Amino acid sequence: MRDFDGKIVLVTGASTGLGAAIAVGAATRGAKAVIINYAKSAAEAEATAEAVRAAGAEAVLAQGDVGDDAACRAIVEAAALFGRIDALANNAGVTKFAPNHGDLDALSRADFEHIFAVNLIGPFQMIRAARTLLEASDRASVLMTSSIAGVTGIGSSVAYAASKGALNTMTLSLARALAPKIRVNALCPGFIDTTWFSKSLPAAIVDRVRQGTIETTPLQAASTAEDVADAGLFLLSDAARHVTGETLLVDAGLHLGYAPLVAR
Repeated sequence: MRDFDGKIVLVTGASTGLGAAIAVGAATRGAKAVIINYAKSAAEAEATAEAVRAAGAEAVLAQGDVGDDAACRAIVEAAALFGRIDALANNAGVTKFAPNHGDLDALSRADFEHIFAVNLIGPFQMIRAARTLLEASDRASVLMTSSIAGVTGIGSSVAYAASKGALNTMTLSLARALAPKIRVNALCPGFIDTTWFSKSLPAAIVDRVRQGTIETTPLQAASTAEDVADAGLFLLSDAARHVTGETLLVDAGLHLGYAPLVAR
């Protein structure tokens, strides 16, 4: 597939996991250049850059926390030399693990503010900073990495689920506001078997979650980053040129077990 031929792609949170898979996937599909944003993981971001170059695309590293507006503008500036951005993947995200949603003391105001700053305000700031370069493209697209948590109210914490639910709503608002020049869609993964979990939780818990996912999802699968990235790349590509304001659940069918979604 060469559905990204000549495209300029910017991916936030691209040092590992889903972001890295999207960045490398775009390069493999013909992207001219991929701007790889990362907040702290310089060595891992460079590894992603090497994989992007090996796939035939130019790789540009751009450090910055998307929760900071000035950093968002600096990240976008890394793409300015190309004169446009064809695809923006707002993938950067954070959480605080507080899986007992009934424990209201597990999260502080500061936790909420940090999670919303990165997961919700960050994507808004990135789109605002990139708008001129996106509009310079013939067919610009934006992908929001949301979560099944934002649809079902499950997940690592109440704050995380709330931030993703708000991101889904913002996707609708911006899809209307930025059309026809820019498409905006959201991807809602379920469990993704990446280091995002293993760095934050004990191995035994991660193993239990992985096995539970395999046993309870209709497709009996624990998704890899590449499994989910393919769906994200579809929404970013011209193959989805008539798709905007869509929320695509990519969770091996996990959502089918939640009553409010059975008749969705």
